[in-house]
Amino acid sequence: MKKRQDKEKDFAELKADLEKVKNLFVAGYEKMRVSQDFELRKTVRGAGGTYKVIKNNIAELASRGTSSEKLFSNLKGMTSLVYTHNDPVALAKALTVYAKTNPAFVFKAGLVEGRAVDVKGINDLANLPAKEEIYAKLLYLIQAPAQRLVTAVNAVGRDLAVVIDQGVKENKFQQ
Repeated sequence: MKKRQDKEKDFAELKADLEKVKNLFVAGYEKMRVSQDFELRKTVRGAGGTYKVIKNNIAELASRGTSSEKLFSNLKGMTSLVYTHNDPVALAKALTVYAKTNPAFVFKAGLVEGRAVDVKGINDLANLPAKEEIYAKLLYLIQAPAQRLVTAVNAVGRDLAVVIDQGVKENKFQQ
């Protein structure tokens, strides 16, 4: 059994994490086996997140005055927190894939960039392309007009050279 000092220290750490975090998923894990929990923790770490099992009343107390406060009111059942300071899309994708193979893991609510989202919003987030893919598409769109301009400018000289070459071959230029 934990000592009171250890409990207070854990509570303070949870409160500090909830004050800083902008991307948070609240999930239920009822009837999960130890091996499933181990695999979940490995999946979360691989996606750059942190996984904690908490008591509902402690989570509600720790979240007071934070942007995640509305997520922890009226929680029932076993609850866990999954949060990240990095890319929420990668974590949502990893958790959604895990939830499909392990029906004991269910989403309850989420917080993305400081805004509360429901379960449907979490699934929509998981269906987004990765950040790198979005950057690549954006870069392509930015480069496309410049690339077309260069092609058009080069086409004039190239076309002129082709016309002159054909004229020379067909002896169209007389002296």
